[in-house]
Amino acid sequence: MGGVPDPLEATFAGVNPFAAAHGVDTVTIGVAVPIPEPFGSELQKWRESFHDPMALAIPTHVTLLPPTEVEREDLPGIEDHLTKAATIGQPFSMLLQGTDTFRPISPVTFVRVAQGAEQCATTEALVRSGVLAREARFPYHPHVTVAHELPDDMLARAQDVLAGYEARFPVTGFALYLHGDDGVWRVRRLFPYGG
Repeated sequence: MGGVPDPLEATFAGVNPFAAAHGVDTVTIGVAVPIPEPFGSELQKWRESFHDPMALAIPTHVTLLPPTEVEREDLPGIEDHLTKAATIGQPFSMLLQGTDTFRPISPVTFVRVAQGAEQCATTEALVRSGVLAREARFPYHPHVTVAHELPDDMLARAQDVLAGYEARFPVTGFALYLHGDDGVWRVRRLFPYGG
């Protein structure tokens, strides 16, 4: 079909699929709303400029399920679960605006989800149910990390530099990520809202 390309698909059109290591029984997964281009790369470059060593290993995203170790054989059931969660959801508009921090509780500076947080929370609850039911360490707070585990002065700099940041885009679904043996997170599968 013609028209505007789906930002979810366009974001990962060039991403290589995860190459599974043979003989490994468990994998580490994450579920997140990917930040589409050009914003994803833009924020990733900012994160790199703050000397965050994870900048190139973690695609820009809003977490729905943090890193979670699962049995490799459970992946088909997890994907079925995520398909059902996505079917219930509806596309929405997200606005990233300004910065905040989790300091002193956690050494993280992030870009705020100023619009779309409620929809992220609804999706997060759907994702973290059934086969992916997990107890959360902290109350859910959708955000886009731009500096993590860095000295206080660098976390403060990230917060100041991106204080005026703003990006608006449609969110059409979410993604299942796998953590590679090389330490890089890659998309395994996209789950568009509404099926």
